[in-house]
Amino acid sequence: MIKVCNTYTLNDLPLGTKGRVIALGLFDGLHTGHMDIIKKAVSIAERDGLTSTVQTFKNLHKYDSKSLYTSEERTGIIEEIGADEILVLDFDEIKDMEPELFLSNIINARCIADTIIVGEDYRFGRNARGDVTMIEEFCDTNEIRLIVMKDRMLEGTGKKISTTWLRKALAEGDVDLARDLCGGRNYVYSGRVVQGKMLGREMGFPTVNLIVPEEKFVVRRGVYVSRVHLGQRVLYGVTNIGRRPTVEDAVNDVAETFIFDFDEDIYGAKISVELMHFLRPEAQYSSKEELIEAVNRNKEQALEYIKNLN
Repeated sequence: MIKVCNTYTLNDLPLGTKGRVIALGLFDGLHTGHMDIIKKAVSIAERDGLTSTVQTFKNLHKYDSKSLYTSEERTGIIEEIGADEILVLDFDEIKDMEPELFLSNIINARCIADTIIVGEDYRFGRNARGDVTMIEEFCDTNEIRLIVMKDRMLEGTGKKISTTWLRKALAEGDVDLARDLCGGRNYVYSGRVVQGKMLGREMGFPTVNLIVPEEKFVVRRGVYVSRVHLGQRVLYGVTNIGRRPTVEDAVNDVAETFIFDFDEDIYGAKISVELMHFLRPEAQYSSKEELIEAVNRNKEQALEYIKNLN
C-alpha cells in the first residue's frame, strides 16, 4: 500500500487524537542532516503508532536568500521519506512570534506534540531567540519527549554538513559535492516546459526550457550534464543554466536542456532536470558558429560522463 502524505497549513491541520512526532526546521536544502531529523520522526512515529509531521515554511525567500527548493519540490522530497504530514507555515505570519508562543500555541496546543525532534543548532522565533535549551525546558514542563539529533559530518572531511555549505557548493557549480551533501540526491530544477524562441532548433540542437522561478536559487550559470524525468521516462542530456548571452541575453534565468535521442513536442509537460556534473561556465561567444562548436563539444563530454556512470 502506498503511504499518503498530506500537506496542511496551520488553519486546516487536523486536531488529531493520538499525538504527533514533529520534526522542526526550515529544511530548505534537505541535506543529509535534515534527512536524519525527518527519518527519525518517521521511524519513531511508526514504532509508537503516532503521526509523523514535518514542519517547514513558505515565503522564506522574501527575507533571506532565495530558496534552494520550491514548495512543491520540498514537499515531494519529504513525501518520499514517508512522513504522514507536512505542516507548511507562512513565514510572514511566524517571523515575529515570540518563541515561547510558538511552542505553546502552535506546537503544543495546535499540533498536540507527543515528541519534538530537532537538530542541535536549531533556532526559532522572533530574532531567532529560541534554541534547544528553551525547548528542553518547555518539554520538561509539558511532558513532551525531545530528541536532539547530532550534526552530520561529511565522511572523510570532519566538516559539518550545512545549508550554508550546500549553497556555496551550488554557487560554485560543484553539483558533485552538493550531491554528496544531500546523500546522493542531485540538485534539481522542475516545472512545466515553456516554448522558447526556437533558437536551439535553428542551430541543430532542439531544447526544452524551464523558467527558473523568481524565488528559487540559481546555481553557477553554465553547462551541466543532466538527467531528465518525463513521466516514467528517464532521459539524459546537457543543460544550460543562465540567460544565453550569445543569442538572447534573457532577463530571467532559464534551464535549457538538449535531451539525447529525443525530439518530441512536450510543451506544457511537467519535467524535472537533475544537474549531475558541471562542464563549463556560461560564456558569450562571438558568433553562433562558435556557440554550436562549444555545444557539440559539451555533448561529447556529457556522453562520456554518462557512459562512465555506475
